[in-house]
Amino acid sequence: MTVLTWSDDRVEQLKKLWEAGLSASQIAAELGNVTRNAVIGKVHRLGLSGRAKSPSSAAPRPRKARPAQHMMRVSRPIARGNTALAQAFEVEVEPDPITYDNVVPMSQRLSLLELNEATCHWPVGDPSSPDFFFCGGKSLSGLPYCAQHSRVAYQPAADRRRAPAKPGTR
Repeated sequence: MTVLTWSDDRVEQLKKLWEAGLSASQIAAELGNVTRNAVIGKVHRLGLSGRAKSPSSAAPRPRKARPAQHMMRVSRPIARGNTALAQAFEVEVEPDPITYDNVVPMSQRLSLLELNEATCHWPVGDPSSPDFFFCGGKSLSGLPYCAQHSRVAYQPAADRRRAPAKPGTR
């Protein structure tokens, strides 16, 4: 690696070229045997950064006029939430009286370590709370939740847009 020493003559030439409005790349090519970054560093150390902008960069460029676009908007069905498992799981079973209204008997409540494929994985409460538990009811075949929680988790899109049903009106 060659160490560049800035002689007084090279510094004067750099100052003249900088004031003339040349770019750092152009100055490097003019001086020879110096990189663009070396020129930028020297300009910075000399405090030469205040030079007049070229007239072309001072005035904002006029925007190109865009032709009027006639686009037809196609409405798409709105999907909210995780739709990966919402493949028409229209669960039509009677509500399980044990899990209705999110009242889970003490004997049915499970911790994370007690869950398996046959139990409902619906979380109840704040996970940071010592009272946190999972429903633990009998899960539906192929689903991680019991009948009640499956109805909550897999609501059809049309049902989600309507006002929530009041408890006990089903």
